[in-house]
Order: sequence, then C-alpha cells, then structure tokens
Amino acid sequence: MKNLYEPGVAKRIDERLAQLKHDSPRQWGKMNAAQAVEHCSRAMELALGDSRPERMFVGRAIGWVIKPMVVGNEKPLRPGSPTAPSLVVADDRDLDVERRRLSELVNRFVACGPAGCTSHPHTFFGRLTPDEWAILMYKHLDHHLRQFGV
Repeated sequence: MKNLYEPGVAKRIDERLAQLKHDSPRQWGKMNAAQAVEHCSRAMELALGDSRPERMFVGRAIGWVIKPMVVGNEKPLRPGSPTAPSLVVADDRDLDVERRRLSELVNRFVACGPAGCTSHPHTFFGRLTPDEWAILMYKHLDHHLRQFGV
C-alpha cells in the first residue's frame, strides 16, 4: 500500500505538486489550488504533531469504524469526504509559497520517519500508528492533487 515512507513516493508527490498551476481547474470541492495546498499542509502538521486539535464528536462516534476502510486498502479518498474545521482554508493564498511549505513538511515527515510521527489522535480517526499516518497522508495528498488533475 502506498505511503509516504515508501521510497520514491514523496518525490513523486513533489513532481505532481510542481505541475499544479494557480488556475488548475478543480474536479470537485470549493477550494482553489493554493487553498488545497495549504489545507494539505495543515494536515501534514497534524501528522507531525505541530498541530493538536481536539477530536471531532462525529469522529469519536464513528471514526473507528471508518478508519480501516480508509487506511486498510488502496482505494483513493472519495470526493466530498468530511474535513475537520481546523483544516478549512477560505482565504486567498499564494500557490508558490504554499507549495514550498507543503514540500518542506512532506520532506520533514519522511526524514523524521516513524519516530517523528505524532502520537496525538487524529481529529476524526483517533489513534493512528506511524504507518497509518503515512498511508493517510499519502492518500490525502493524492486526493487533492487528483482534485486538480495532477
């Protein structure tokens, strides 16, 4: 199963990220490309432990049921998947600035390896192992790159 710890995966994410343009048409959702990249950076900050938001009520209720369906298979994330309020980006962003920031966060996640992954629970899924974080972060990045056709 693809994950950010797998050799070459982060490099491929960077290559796809470089293809993203400020006017790349979105296939779904409300965010533009720069907002989606910032959204992905905020998610990477969760995985690194830089941000530690509270668990969502709905996540406490059903996150444990959904988690294996997300991190336990190769299926990409579906359009319209719920987003934690702390990850919503509505303001204008500079794509080049956000792209560099996301790339740095992904590279830091990979360089730190499993030991650098947070032990803080995910806002929806709850406790994740470092491997589950690596799978989820890959799927999340892939989801938003596919959202803009890259």
